[in-house]
Amino acid sequence: MAELYRFGSVSKTPSLGVTTEPTKRQPYGSAGRSPHMSVEVHRPIGKVFAWYADDHVRNHPRWDPDIQLEATSEAPIAVGTIIRRRNVRSGTPVDGTMEVVEFERDRTFAVMIREGGYEMPGRASFESVDPTTTSVTIAAEVPGSVNEALITDRMQRSAKNIRALMEDEL
Repeated sequence: MAELYRFGSVSKTPSLGVTTEPTKRQPYGSAGRSPHMSVEVHRPIGKVFAWYADDHVRNHPRWDPDIQLEATSEAPIAVGTIIRRRNVRSGTPVDGTMEVVEFERDRTFAVMIREGGYEMPGRASFESVDPTTTSVTIAAEVPGSVNEALITDRMQRSAKNIRALMEDEL
């Protein structure tokens, strides 16, 4: 059986500075840390992508209960879509936004998260392993000041939840 959850190495590099204005987008691995994980879902890629990306506002809080999302428009999610976001991971609510910066059906869904003075890219990639199995790889650029153990724990929880929810509902 293939490995279901794989976690990438986490490297420590200079932390992002806290500013009152969002910082410029940083390429993955250029600042902070770049945790990533992959999960295999035993469902076809089209259904997996639609559940994850098209229904992101509805489903993200279900796999990660520390995040609350609200659509700012009734239009389908596409590049340029802005989603309101509240992160309660630290115990103190932090409001921000997610802007969809990449949307390629059945391949990639990427957002720029802006919250707490930080600008953090997040990206999901989708690959068909076979006609009934999809590999989903999720990566994020997080500030160096974020607790590494907490992020790893939350990514593991999200991987398990994503797989369980998708395989139950699709």
